[in-house]
Amino acid sequence: MLVIFVVMLVAIGHIGIMLIEMFASPEQQARAFDLPVEFTRQKEARISFANQGIYNGALGVTIIASYWLVRGVLLITVWQMLLVFIMVVALYGGFTATKKIWVIQLLPALIAFLLTL
Repeated sequence: MLVIFVVMLVAIGHIGIMLIEMFASPEQQARAFDLPVEFTRQKEARISFANQGIYNGALGVTIIASYWLVRGVLLITVWQMLLVFIMVVALYGGFTATKKIWVIQLLPALIAFLLTL
């Protein structure tokens, strides 16, 4: 039961990230991602954020949908695969964007992954 709760928190977190990336104001995005507001106001940055938002939202929705679509050991395998993907992307993001990603994305995904073992 704990594993379901933690994995769903990871999924909801990614939907929240999607909302920030796709719909937040440039000022909110600048605060959330430790970026200069001048950068987040640029059209190219807004398009890039929206594109990233689609990916984060898809991850969150896929994790949630898999709970109803897949059962047993296969469900755990699907979750592990998605959580590993999140951890790899978060690791890279922490090195290239902001270390905050390690706390917001990597750590919850790692905890969820360990609970699936």
